[in-house]
Amino acid sequence: MSDPIRHLTEAGHLGSFFIDGGWRKPDGAERAAIINPATEEVVAEIPLGNGGDVERAVAAARRAFPGWARTRPEERAALLARIHALILERQELFAQAMTCEMGAAITSARQAQVPLAAEHIRVARDNLTNFPFIAQRGATAILKEPIGVCALITPWNWPLYQITAKVSPALAAGCTVVLKPSELSPLNALLFAEIMDEAGCPPGVFNLVQGTGPVVGEALAAHVEVDMVSMTGSTRAGVLVARAAAPTVKRVAQELGGKSPNVVLPDADLARCIPLGVAAAMRNVGQSCSAPTRMLVPRQCLAEVETLARKTAASFVIGDPLDEATTHGPIANRAQYERIQSMIETGVAEGAKLVVGGPGRPAGLQVGLYARPTVFSGVRREMAIAQDEIFGPVLAIMPYDTVDEAIEIANDTVYGLGAHVHGADIDAARAVAAQIRAGQVHINAPAWDPQAPFGGYKRSGNGREYGPEGMEEYMETKAVLGFYTP
Repeated sequence: MSDPIRHLTEAGHLGSFFIDGGWRKPDGAERAAIINPATEEVVAEIPLGNGGDVERAVAAARRAFPGWARTRPEERAALLARIHALILERQELFAQAMTCEMGAAITSARQAQVPLAAEHIRVARDNLTNFPFIAQRGATAILKEPIGVCALITPWNWPLYQITAKVSPALAAGCTVVLKPSELSPLNALLFAEIMDEAGCPPGVFNLVQGTGPVVGEALAAHVEVDMVSMTGSTRAGVLVARAAAPTVKRVAQELGGKSPNVVLPDADLARCIPLGVAAAMRNVGQSCSAPTRMLVPRQCLAEVETLARKTAASFVIGDPLDEATTHGPIANRAQYERIQSMIETGVAEGAKLVVGGPGRPAGLQVGLYARPTVFSGVRREMAIAQDEIFGPVLAIMPYDTVDEAIEIANDTVYGLGAHVHGADIDAARAVAAQIRAGQVHINAPAWDPQAPFGGYKRSGNGREYGPEGMEEYMETKAVLGFYTP
């Protein structure tokens, strides 16, 4: 069966949470609608959790922690291997869920959303196998131990991808978890909980409570029995989580907003890098925190860049996300759609040159939260569209006169999540990458690397995900002096 709502309904899981190894009815009666953004119709409802649900989930995770923390790495790796296999086995069901609940084009869901999420599981398993949990430093042993009970708060834009990016390293480290996925894209999380159950995850090691940020998210962040919070979301939401967590002095890892630059150096191959840059900025309909939405180009190349960008944006197929020919589906939810429309109108009002796109839906689409792929040029650094995260298919082309000026512009935001650099001279590209204040820099559009640590400078957050560094986020360091005989 590839209909996720029917599947979850028949299994009796659509109206339940997964706590302490079983499917539990929620404590309260509040519910939230799941809206298909392609049709703007309500397709299902889910319950929203409250403080009582959080208490049960955290208590289960706390009970399970001592036993899970003592398991051998081989046992944890075996669980991760089973989870990985089950995700791949059910990838079509996951893909259909994300197309239904957040509008991902089905081809993108099959080729990116699901397989990249599965990679996080595989990488965590592989890293666990070789991880140095104990190291010698003279007569002292340096131990890496699991931090404890972790609250994991995940977003709606890459929902399964962010779930696996947090759950897998946390379990690999020996932690127990309570997951709060976005209430706007909850189906994939329920399917993931089914997999955790079927893979034989011990009771209490993985728990799922649906709910809103102000209720469930805040309760988890503030809970005295939660040792760490890892959240991905907006910078505004990150501030709220940090405030709630502060009185208990727990660790808070945050992957937040971005306004990533794409520095096109004077010797770059424009015919190659401009289409790649536009596609990267608008991948997942621009709903990616690390999307390179500021394209910095030599002023003398501006006309050529505009032509290439216009042609690339015009080549996208916007429409029914279930159509395999569609490259870009709708915006995931109404609030985000309205923000994108407002920011496009702001760009026009600020005097930026509208190269392609603009406000409103694409031609022929009267229903659905569809936005037009939009490219502005001549964007100045003080403009709102150059400073504010839009989280939609909107690209700002910004001219520069010298490479030093390009670096200055690249760093001139409150964010520092990702960046791109394109240039024929690799040494020059490396020199520019070294001066950009961002947690991850791509030179000449390399392949995605699931082992590359990912996280932000400045208001893009703190902590790292992916690779061994992502696993270490869920650990404490203990020094045992005199452990070794001199």
